[in-house]
Amino acid sequence: MDIHALMDTAYEQGASDLHISVGRPPVLRVSGGLVEIGDAPLNPEDTERMAKALAPERNWEELLEVGSTDFGVAHQDKCRYRVSVLTQKGARGIVMRQIPQKLLTFEQIGLPESVQELLNLHRGLILVTGPTGSGKTTTLSTMIDWINKNRDVHIITIEDPIEYYHSHQKSQVTQREVGTDVSSFSEAMRRALRQDPDCILLGEMRDLETTSAAITAAETGHLVFGTLHTTGAARTVDRIIDQYPREQQEQIRSQLAQSLVAVISQILIPTPDGGRVAAFEVMLSTPAIENHIRKCETFKIGSVLQTSRRQGMMLMDDCLLDLYREGRIDQEPALERAFDGKGLLARMGGGAAE
Repeated sequence: MDIHALMDTAYEQGASDLHISVGRPPVLRVSGGLVEIGDAPLNPEDTERMAKALAPERNWEELLEVGSTDFGVAHQDKCRYRVSVLTQKGARGIVMRQIPQKLLTFEQIGLPESVQELLNLHRGLILVTGPTGSGKTTTLSTMIDWINKNRDVHIITIEDPIEYYHSHQKSQVTQREVGTDVSSFSEAMRRALRQDPDCILLGEMRDLETTSAAITAAETGHLVFGTLHTTGAARTVDRIIDQYPREQQEQIRSQLAQSLVAVISQILIPTPDGGRVAAFEVMLSTPAIENHIRKCETFKIGSVLQTSRRQGMMLMDDCLLDLYREGRIDQEPALERAFDGKGLLARMGGGAAE
């Protein structure tokens, strides 16, 4: 079975992921569910051959040394894949995430206008958060594309691996891949500040050093975009603070209160027609939000979001309710993803749409 033919099948069927594993036929993730391709289980020789056909020499060496490796690969002119090759029970496994070539617009994603307005800022930290596979990369790429088309600035992206390619338009775009172009996120961030950046996209704030560098860059006059695997604005703020030793947390609260301009948290929800739609929680910086962050009162952030919709903010549960009332999602998947399931059910009328 040819890996390139499987990539073609994944592309044609609109799959988000392709799984290659010993003991089962290849599997696609389509609209959130798993679908087998054919009925012939793969053996270790199959998966080894497919992994070798995909992995560059540097990544193959990394796989042999540490048991896994990640990289990006183009599939003709149709799409790109983010590839993770791993070792399980002594055999190779592959998981491939499809990255569409076509960038989406704000309208297609469903982001509110208040988020687009942030892209004209000259400084500050904007975080896009959510679980794996929630569309964070797509949202960030749409933001970078908008800046690239509308502002004459220098954009530096630091990614592992590079997913969407951005050509120079009105902006100058420098894209660096961790492991290929630079050794680590923290090293890339340290160097970026010497490369005349206006905007910096940090693919992952995975350690304290990288997080500190991102906050410092936002404080010193740069627009910084970052991601975290959190859901909800309050949890995101808490996650950042908790990375620091206790004796530094008061200081970082003050820094974060000044530098954080927005948290956009998102999840993908299956739709009745078999597709998926994004739901968002949006927190924008206001004096009230800054005060809650500084005073260690993140539990009060939700109330601010709930009463600030006119300013472009939104609670996740309010967005879920809107999508349900519009008929775009069913009740069960909405309640499964709600922060307050009982409260959301009551607002739905106890089972009937209003």
